[in-house]
Amino acid sequence: MSSEEISNSEELPVDQCWELLRQSPVGRLAVVVAGHPDVFPINYVVDHGSIVIRTAAGTKLAGSKGRQVAFEADGYDRSDGTAWSVVLKGRAEPILQASETIAAMSLPLLPWQEGNKPWFLRIVPASVTGRRLHVRGGAQGSVVAQNPEE
Repeated sequence: MSSEEISNSEELPVDQCWELLRQSPVGRLAVVVAGHPDVFPINYVVDHGSIVIRTAAGTKLAGSKGRQVAFEADGYDRSDGTAWSVVLKGRAEPILQASETIAAMSLPLLPWQEGNKPWFLRIVPASVTGRRLHVRGGAQGSVVAQNPEE
């Protein structure tokens, strides 16, 4: 890595990672099922130093319930030309106790996809890391494709 590449990004403190996670509406859940990795886009909510998701029975639940998982969310700020990524690694614990389930149901966590999503999972972090980088071209450039006719 060149010194320019190193200075182009910065590690984020854990408290800033959590603040960014609170601002992002969607993340990705990485699981291993039958020895193969899989990644799912999910909506989530930050709750008491953890990530809570809601899901139905299926591959996502089977690959995560009671297992080690990774969760990632990212974002881009056009005003200052920076991008960020936060990765949380930990165990996905099913929320089973009645009092915890009632508390989870009161969280602002509504499924985006139709269908019954009766399972709540809490990702309890073992580690939380984040990076912010300054995008080449900064606020003048764009990481999003532009319509050439605009």
